[in-house]
Amino acid sequence: MKQEVELEIGGKRLTIETGKVAKQANGSVTVRLGDTMILSAVCATDKPLEGRDFFPLTVDYREKTYAAGKIPGGFFKREGRPSEKEILSCRIIDRPIRPLFPDDYRNEVQCHNIVLSADQENDADILGIIGTSASLVISDIPFTKAIAGVRVGRVDGQLIIFPTFAELEGSDINLTMAGSKDSITMVEGGGREVPEEDLLTALEFGHNHIKMIVEKIDELREKAGKPKAEYQPVAVDNALKTRVGELARSRLQEYNTIADKDERRNKKHALKDEVLEALAEEFPESEGIIDMILHDLDAEVMRAMIVNENHRIDGRGLDEVRPITCEIGVLPRTHGSALFTRGQTQALVTMTLGTKMDEQRIDDLEGESTKSYMLHYNFPPFSVGEVRPIRGVSRREIGHGALAERALQPVIPVEDRFPYTIRLVSDILESNGSSSMASVCGGSLALMDGGAPIKEAVAGVAMGLIKEGDKVLVLTDILGDEDHFGDMDFKVAGTAQGITAFQMDIKISGLDLNTMRIAMEKAQKGRLYILGKMNEVIAKSRDQLSAYAPRILTMKIRVDKIGEVIGPGGKNIRSIIEATGAKIDISDDGTVLIASVDGAAGEKAMRMIEEITEEAEIGKIYNGKVRRITNFGAFLEILPGTDGLLHISEIDTKRVERVEDYLKVGDRLDVKVVNIDNDGKIRLSRKVLLTAPVKKE
Repeated sequence: MKQEVELEIGGKRLTIETGKVAKQANGSVTVRLGDTMILSAVCATDKPLEGRDFFPLTVDYREKTYAAGKIPGGFFKREGRPSEKEILSCRIIDRPIRPLFPDDYRNEVQCHNIVLSADQENDADILGIIGTSASLVISDIPFTKAIAGVRVGRVDGQLIIFPTFAELEGSDINLTMAGSKDSITMVEGGGREVPEEDLLTALEFGHNHIKMIVEKIDELREKAGKPKAEYQPVAVDNALKTRVGELARSRLQEYNTIADKDERRNKKHALKDEVLEALAEEFPESEGIIDMILHDLDAEVMRAMIVNENHRIDGRGLDEVRPITCEIGVLPRTHGSALFTRGQTQALVTMTLGTKMDEQRIDDLEGESTKSYMLHYNFPPFSVGEVRPIRGVSRREIGHGALAERALQPVIPVEDRFPYTIRLVSDILESNGSSSMASVCGGSLALMDGGAPIKEAVAGVAMGLIKEGDKVLVLTDILGDEDHFGDMDFKVAGTAQGITAFQMDIKISGLDLNTMRIAMEKAQKGRLYILGKMNEVIAKSRDQLSAYAPRILTMKIRVDKIGEVIGPGGKNIRSIIEATGAKIDISDDGTVLIASVDGAAGEKAMRMIEEITEEAEIGKIYNGKVRRITNFGAFLEILPGTDGLLHISEIDTKRVERVEDYLKVGDRLDVKVVNIDNDGKIRLSRKVLLTAPVKKE
């Protein structure tokens, strides 16, 4: 039976409905905001998959082009692989719901989100969080804690809930967040150097609206919720657990004080083999259970060491950043490069400058657009000492790249000041915690090394959390194991002035604002420390671009001259490109960008365009070519495509009876422009040059 709930939020109506479509799924809802609508449906297997020691959750988010009244491009005319936007939307839905399933639940779960209607004003990604939560809550899947998501913007100092695409253009905060009625579970977004206190205010504002939506989801559960299904938790033999503890606890306590990641990992692998061999006869066919027990014991030991002894794996204090080294100009032929190393995390970041023709073209539900700045992140398996196949870019790589790209966006120079397309590539060469923040630091250094005039350096740091009972410890610059075994990964990037990007994931049920305040305060100190280390190497952008980077010259021509520059079938512009080797891009407003590594070639191309587009000026002398003779004078081409009339009375100082006695077609002679009327007709004179010779300009 159809059931729905609705509420007014931010001046818009939000509606959640179930019981009408996709009724064979374990749970399904449609969520509508304005005229944007999404279908969320969830399904789970009846039994856990054999041999799995993890929770197999899959989240998908797909945008149907029909939602915006469009037909897909390309040969096949149907939606293909997910776009970057769709993958990022999957991630913001996945991250807040994953920690809320039971720890021992192993049934496979799929969460589908399909955008059915897009009004091109309201983004559907947030509706995916709301819809997935609602469909899970009303289903028989053991997911009981309702959450909701919102987006927060700020325009002219006023916070806005669910800002439109247009409002976000003028917003200095773009905050995506999810939470339950009592805590925050996920945060992601960016800002234009926003102070920490302002971000906390935005979080509180967003959480207040989340509570309103959660209340409606709980109301829908009362109307249409199914009884929760029983599931078989993973059985652990207490005797086996005790034996593993006897064999491994003290050794793990010792190994978790080894700072080097490889040495620590190798010793733990050897310990695992020893424990499996020692218990093989006593507990046969228990390899998977033993592995799980060892993993949980390792987490328990590491967390106890931090909570009880304030001792981290590598011996650092809770607020201490790992040793940092920064190098710039490490690659000889790139336009800009940097090698940023923090502990055992290392990012090689390169900057490449291109022209407007190198911009990324995007065609999505919001319409067509271009990107002149992009950051791509690569995480090869050797960075963590692993062997695995490389099959395209992973969701994680896209997510980390988007975070680093967002962090640097506010300092990227505007096109009017720096008319280049900028591509940054971060290749992670080593990883032991927060390679995305290393990409931010390396990206900032590479931009400065390449001479891109960014206004300030940007750095990032990852914060962790260990929560045991009432004791809460926030860790600065977390290692990989501290991320894996900890309760939070909170990445904060920004300049010395404020925050530009942030992302928070937690593995517990939620986080309060006070703990987030502490994390932000410590993150600010860590960020300023890292910025200090970066500024020791390069504090501002180089004055000159790399010798291998293109030089871009900018000029403006009249719109009605664009066709003359291009020529019939592109003849004129091709001849300029062939003669100079420069790249030329002409915008519809008459802006011409000329790019060439050789500065002289670019200037030559500019002169050739100036010759085509030059306009006649009164009082200026030109060397014209006779094109046509009439009985009242001659028409001369004084500029490419520009003719003027030399009247018979202006040919000589004495009376001229026949034009042909003085001129013939093809002759060249100096003439002066004496008048241009309102219709653009040009009058020329040779006589004035004979009576009062003037030096040719």
